Amino acid sequence: MQLKIMPKKKRLSAGRAPLMLFLCQMISALEVPLDPKLLEDLVQPPTITQQSPKDYIIDPRENIVIQCEAKGKPPPSFSWTRNGTHFDIDKDPLVTMKPGSGTLIINIMSEGKAETYEGVYQCTARNERGAAISNNIVIRPSRSPLWTKEKLEPITLRNGQSLVLPCRPPIGLPPPIIFWMDNSFQRLPQSERVSQGLNGDLYFSNVLPEDTREDYICYARFNHTQTIQQKQPISVKVISAKSHRQRPPAFLTPDGNTSRKEELRGNVLSLECIAEGLPTPIIYWIKEDGTLPINRTFYRNFKKTLQIVQVTEADSGNYQCIAKNALGAIHHTISVTVKAAPYWIIAPQNLVLSPEEDGALICRASGNPKPRISWLSNGVPIEIAPDDPSRKIDGDTIIFSKVQERSSAVYQCNASNEYGYLLANAFVNVLAEPPRILTSANTLYQVIANRPALLDCAFFGSPLPTIEWFKDAKGSALREDIYVLHENGTLEIPVAQKDSTGTYTCVARNKLGMAKNDVHLEIKDPTRIIKQPEYAVVQRGSTVSFECKVKHDHTLIPTVTWLKDHGELPSDGRFTVDKDHLVVADVSDDDGGTYTCVANTTLDNVSASAVLSVVAPTPTPAPIYDVPNPPFDLEMTDQLDRSVQLSWTPGDDNNSPITKFIIEYEDAMHEPGLWHHQTEVPGTQTTAQLKLSPYVNYSFRVMAENNLGRSLPSEASEQYLTKAAEPDKNPTAVEGLGSEPDNLVITWKPLNGFESNGPGLQYKVSWRQKDGDDEWTSVVVANVSKYIVSGTPTFVPYLIKVQALNDAGFAPEPAVVMGHSGEDLPMVAPGNVRVNVVNSTLAEVHWDPVPLKSIRGHLQGYRIYYWKAQSSLTRNRRHLEKKILTFQGSKTHGMLPGLEPFSHYSLNVRVVNGKGEGPASADKVFNTPEGVPSAPSSLKIVNPTLDSLTLEWEPPSHPNGILTEYTLKYQPINSTHELGPLVDLKIPANKTRWTLKNLNFSTRYKFYFYAQTAAGSGSQITEEAITTVDEAGILPPDVGAGKAMASRQVDIATQGWFIGLMCAVALLILILLIVCFIRRNKGGKYPVKEKEDAHADPEIQPMKEDDGTFGEYSDAEDHKPLKKGSRTPSDRTVKKEDSDDSLVDYGEGVNGQFNEDGSFIGQYSGKKEKEPAEGNESSEAPSPVNAMNSFV
Repeated sequence: MQLKIMPKKKRLSAGRAPLMLFLCQMISALEVPLDPKLLEDLVQPPTITQQSPKDYIIDPRENIVIQCEAKGKPPPSFSWTRNGTHFDIDKDPLVTMKPGSGTLIINIMSEGKAETYEGVYQCTARNERGAAISNNIVIRPSRSPLWTKEKLEPITLRNGQSLVLPCRPPIGLPPPIIFWMDNSFQRLPQSERVSQGLNGDLYFSNVLPEDTREDYICYARFNHTQTIQQKQPISVKVISAKSHRQRPPAFLTPDGNTSRKEELRGNVLSLECIAEGLPTPIIYWIKEDGTLPINRTFYRNFKKTLQIVQVTEADSGNYQCIAKNALGAIHHTISVTVKAAPYWIIAPQNLVLSPEEDGALICRASGNPKPRISWLSNGVPIEIAPDDPSRKIDGDTIIFSKVQERSSAVYQCNASNEYGYLLANAFVNVLAEPPRILTSANTLYQVIANRPALLDCAFFGSPLPTIEWFKDAKGSALREDIYVLHENGTLEIPVAQKDSTGTYTCVARNKLGMAKNDVHLEIKDPTRIIKQPEYAVVQRGSTVSFECKVKHDHTLIPTVTWLKDHGELPSDGRFTVDKDHLVVADVSDDDGGTYTCVANTTLDNVSASAVLSVVAPTPTPAPIYDVPNPPFDLEMTDQLDRSVQLSWTPGDDNNSPITKFIIEYEDAMHEPGLWHHQTEVPGTQTTAQLKLSPYVNYSFRVMAENNLGRSLPSEASEQYLTKAAEPDKNPTAVEGLGSEPDNLVITWKPLNGFESNGPGLQYKVSWRQKDGDDEWTSVVVANVSKYIVSGTPTFVPYLIKVQALNDAGFAPEPAVVMGHSGEDLPMVAPGNVRVNVVNSTLAEVHWDPVPLKSIRGHLQGYRIYYWKAQSSLTRNRRHLEKKILTFQGSKTHGMLPGLEPFSHYSLNVRVVNGKGEGPASADKVFNTPEGVPSAPSSLKIVNPTLDSLTLEWEPPSHPNGILTEYTLKYQPINSTHELGPLVDLKIPANKTRWTLKNLNFSTRYKFYFYAQTAAGSGSQITEEAITTVDEAGILPPDVGAGKAMASRQVDIATQGWFIGLMCAVALLILILLIVCFIRRNKGGKYPVKEKEDAHADPEIQPMKEDDGTFGEYSDAEDHKPLKKGSRTPSDRTVKKEDSDDSLVDYGEGVNGQFNEDGSFIGQYSGKKEKEPAEGNESSEAPSPVNAMNSFV
């Protein structure tokens, strides 16, 4: 039987015939092989191989070269058009055409101007088979114009203002690259605050004094002409201001809230947002209703520019840039539309047909907007081209039917829209050629046995020939199940054997003739290393030899190469290589490593490696020490079924006594080539009694060991096959578990071949219910590790045993193990579920256990599902996520931690076994009691006046119950930071604002504020504030409001009463200073100790349990009250400071009452209070009183 390769055919249904016709025709079209001899003989229409770019910007200082190269048979001739009309190069002495091509060279370096030759050029390559045309090549000279002269006024602005330095470079071709430098040609540093925009302008989000300079220079680099143009320097002066107001962001570019951007498919989409503001805004980017493409999105210019490369239509949409600083955020939306110049879906391909064949040219392009397809034939619009009856145009497809040689032509497809065009040439070449075989005659193929063989038969013909293969002159049949034939004519033999050798004939036929070619196949033996190099341990300075014996096909000549550590051998005379050996003399430490023998032939290669270890020599010139030589002369005696005696002769111990012998065995029947440890005997013993197992084909080898290491193994002993016997042991790891509710899966670890003791290894699997009176059920299975018993009751205990047996008999009676059939889901829910609420965040759940029989599996535990169904405060019906707690084993109670106070919870309980969960118990509902609230969310002091302060607050974020009231405690702080009496005030829960009146002027107060529920008081929040100072001074206490207004018109510094008051204060301060000095000299506290105490935390003061006021706090050493003081910052930050006096001295509290707004309507009672000092760190202008305090 002969094998044939035929062109692929497809059956057509009536409905799909037109569409499938194109595919069939394209499949049947010929491909011309790139064979030089074939190409020399075949006639071929022109093909453009090289042309200048469509938009060709030239350097006006160099000659203009417009490329146009084409191939064809016969060679094509060339012509040009310029601006749509014929360009007669013979009439222009500056224009020449390169010989053998269509490339134009316009010599403008000697004379002429580049602008003269601007225009649109197109090349035509023509021969007798058709004409191909190039793209429209637009020639434009590059331009690098100078900057227009302009007078730039210096720019002066205040610190913190924004600034834009315009660049406005001259319009060049191509556009220049913009950058900013100084007079020293150093690039100006850029940052998030200062950066260059896409238009070249330099943007300052806010200026700093260091931005002052006189040499802000914008440069434009025109790469095409390698020139750089410079703008006049810009001078910028930044005036330092003592204070500059911060401001939210505002965009410098783009303008407005929205803008539009259009980009072409495949280009880089660049979106820019630059904002001003103080502090410097940060820019963020998002895409509305979408995400930014991960691998194509890049941020430039400190994230002010968003770039998306290889943009597609899917990238259209709204992009939003967000500028944000500490004072606010703004955003700008950029609507992006991605258009597309035409791009190929299917570009037309050259078509080679034989006469009377059919074919099609398909030109399919896409774009946005959709491109218009137009056809040309030999460069002429197809509507006015000569008619061809074999041609039919159907939109983007030209269909050819029963072509003739005169149908040969070059067709051009033009796909264009408003953004560009595509032009493709594709020829139709009608050829009538008899078959040709391009593979060289009598080619010899040599292949290694058991590898694939590929026999080539490259061919050509028109119509497409069929290929047939024959073997040897007798024409022996080739069976398709042995050979694979490829469409390119190649014959593949997947596994070549010796009998595959022979002569193979390839025959190609079509209706115009026949051709054949003979090739020859030889199968070679593989190369093998039969004696591999072996591991060696040698002493430094000795000689080592590695052997590598190679067996190969006698017709192939191998080359043997030695490598060290996968590299070349050192170029050292100590390394010598002969036919089968590598010898290393005078071994050094550096010679240690891996040595590899590589045997190469022209068809294959093999390798083998060994490791050389170098050890130190003996310290004295004593005999050389080495590992022992391997034992030899192994002999077996007393051969019994279960034992044998092995004896051997030791090798040379190499001056280090042998300490022991290691005996290994190989089981050639079950694990050939694998050696196992058998036993060890002392080095003085040369015989060993070895225990054997039945049905094993033993071989033994012996190794000797001394203090330097282990010898190589001895030669293997002769083989000894022991007789078969019943197994000595049964399988281990026997288990019985169900995978389904109605089965029992019995598994075990099977015996290995060595343990089988004989042929025909099987297992007897037995089982019965543990609690029944049933007899054992048994089954004998093959050498497997699992057996499934079906139809079992659910979760019933079984007794199981697995016994090994072989052809010689049974193993000993196996041990009985217990297993269970498959589990099923529990049937009963836990009952009598009870909840004991321990506190507002903890509850204890109790339940009754389910009956054991209803569990239907191994009890894993109980699982509680609980969830917050609604809030007791808001009665919100929205269910929250369920939480799960699992309690292992048979526990019947558990704790639920982490509950939210004052909440409505539901729970249920389920029993869990190995299969899963049982049904849920009925939902149990419980409520958690109120808890103490969290601290108020905020506390602010606003509208300070001479004698009043207004407090505003936000309720606690977690009230944990119904708020009953707020508690406000406050106390004054004098100039030495001593705390005055504590005032306690209760405020209704519905208030979020309270005004305290009748306070001391110019006095700092400390406030402690917390909320309360029925459960108690929550965490407090603290704050400090200062009442203001009157502009004209301090009024006496008995001065009325009317007099106060009048006093503001008088300079009180000239009043007699004020002068007297100041003198009295100065005298009092002098007396206090003398008293303090005397006390310090008597052994007062060191100043260091006072400063340490001054920074103690006031909130560590113990609180009285009855009213919450502060108790006494004194030094732990002598219990004496301390004077403490520290400076209080003016930023209203709450500092933790101590009071140096016990507040107990001030009485039991305040007896006065308050109005609803918090003003006093009563007076303090109890012990006399100390007058607070009026000095403080206020940022307001100092009054005379403040000045005096500061002086003291």
